[in-house]
Amino acid sequence: MEIIKNISAKETYLVRQPVLRIGKPIESCHFEGDDLPTTHHFGLFYDKKLIGVVSVFSIKNCIFNSPNQFQIRGMAILSEFQKKGFGEKLLQRSEAYIKSQHGTLIWFNARVTAVSFYEKSHYEKVGTSFSIPEIGPHYLMKKEIDYP
Repeated sequence: MEIIKNISAKETYLVRQPVLRIGKPIESCHFEGDDLPTTHHFGLFYDKKLIGVVSVFSIKNCIFNSPNQFQIRGMAILSEFQKKGFGEKLLQRSEAYIKSQHGTLIWFNARVTAVSFYEKSHYEKVGTSFSIPEIGPHYLMKKEIDYP
């Protein structure tokens, strides 16, 4: 059985490091803004083991005009649990939280290898690919939130 709950920034390192920062020191798992009161971290637990994480930052990207923007960052699922639907569940939980905060736009930098995953959830690429030093090629992606 799986459950998604709020976790601390430090708890995200248990999944960020082996998935997003392979071979890098644990300090590389800390993101600017991780400890702000407006940042929320979600952990997906499967049989009481933390297997997935995502962080939601209340931060504006000046490229977009939307007033209440949120960035998703550090989305990661342990390799042995990937491609089993856990990522979609974390993404849905993030979107539900952002909607509860009246967010108007979700944006993030997606690794090229993850673009198709996000496109399935109606995110779209903005511009061309770019490289983040020591991490690799990414695309800026976004999704506008519609309210009924």
